[in-house]
Parts: sequence; structure tokens; C-alpha cells
Amino acid sequence: MKRSTVASVLSIFLLIPATLYLGTKLPGRWYYLTSTLMIIETMIPFFLAFEKRRPQARELVTIAVMAAIAAVSRAAFAFLPYFKPIVGIIMITGIAFGAEAGFLTGAVAAFASNFFFGQGPFTPWQMMAYGFGGFLAGLLFHKKRKLHHKPLLYLAVLTVFGFVSIVAVVGPALDCCTIFTTGTQLTWSFALACFASGFPVNVTHGIACALTMLLLSKPLLDKLDRLKTKYGMMETEDDRL
Repeated sequence: MKRSTVASVLSIFLLIPATLYLGTKLPGRWYYLTSTLMIIETMIPFFLAFEKRRPQARELVTIAVMAAIAAVSRAAFAFLPYFKPIVGIIMITGIAFGAEAGFLTGAVAAFASNFFFGQGPFTPWQMMAYGFGGFLAGLLFHKKRKLHHKPLLYLAVLTVFGFVSIVAVVGPALDCCTIFTTGTQLTWSFALACFASGFPVNVTHGIACALTMLLLSKPLLDKLDRLKTKYGMMETEDDRL
């Protein structure tokens, strides 16, 4: 397993949860410091993914642009509650550039979009959940795009993945924010009530993500693939072998 993948797993399952927990113990607007630390923590696996070379400026700019597009896509659908294509854009980035890039894009997009929706204790949780969506998509589909030559089947797989991942993973991760930041006493009944109340929201969110994957994955992936081919972007030592 690559160093970057190991670092990503450690960040997602150890470092970031520890940061979230310790952040809640700080007074005042702790979520600003927590969000900043989480962005730094997600950058470490991204830079490790390049192994023995430094990322080029165009690679960093591309990730920033994809994060900005994801953030704008969330703001553009502000008039439709919970129907947000942001995670779909993040997943497409992860598929194109790898799991580490997907996680970084998700964390930055969540943080940036909340300058429109408002920062709060939920921001770090959104960064973690959106980032994990991008990481999971990159882990499953980056460099494993055997179905790419079958466009209809490939689109179907990505569409189903987008919906299921939101309902089963990203949505419940967001619901954990309610459990840990609003509950005075953690109980199974309270946790189950939070997950149950969040299920319809997650379904709506999942539909938005599925439609994003269905309509935008092919054109965006084609464009990002051309960028990668033309400029050798996101190329690691393994890619050259």
C-alpha cells in the first residue's frame, strides 16, 4: 500500500476524528481552528501521493478550481433544500486525480462554500464527510476504470455509487454532527432518532449526487483526462512504470 494511502487512512480514521473531538473542547469559535487544522491534515496525504516529486503549480490550481466549482454548485442550488450536487463534483475529482485529491477537494469545498451558507460547528463535520466521499470515489474508481470503454454501464455504476454512498456513508457522517454537537447525553435512542430524521435529507442529497454523476461525470472526466494527458498532471512514480 502506498504511503499516501496509509496516510489518508490514518488521517480519516484517527487524526481528523481526534481533531474534531479536541476542537469541541476549545472555547469560542473553535470550528475555525479545527477547520484549518483539518485542511492541513488532508494536504499531507495529497503531497505524499506524488512520492519523489513535487506537485506542479498547475496541479494545485486544478484542485483549487474543482473545489471552487463544487462550492459554487452548492451555492447555486441554495433555493432547493438539501438538493446539492457538491459531493458529485468532489467524487468526480477523486475519480480523475485519486483518493487523496478527492479528500482534499471535499474538505476545501465544504469550508469554502460555508462562507456563503455560514460557518459553524457543523463545518468540520461537513469537511470530513464531503472529503470522505471524494476519497471513497477515488479509492474505488481511480486507475480501475475498466468500464470506461462501456460508457452506459460506467455511467450506471457511477450513478448508483453516488446515491448509495450519500445515503449509506456521507449522509450518516453528517448526521453524526447532530449527535455529537446537540445531544446533552449520548444514547442509542437519540442516535437512532437523528439517523432516522436525517434519512429523507440524505435521500434527497443522494438523488442530487446521482444526477450529477449521471449528467456531468463523462464530460468532466473527459476534460480532466485530457488535462492529465497533455500536462502529465497528477503523475506519480507508479504511473510512469
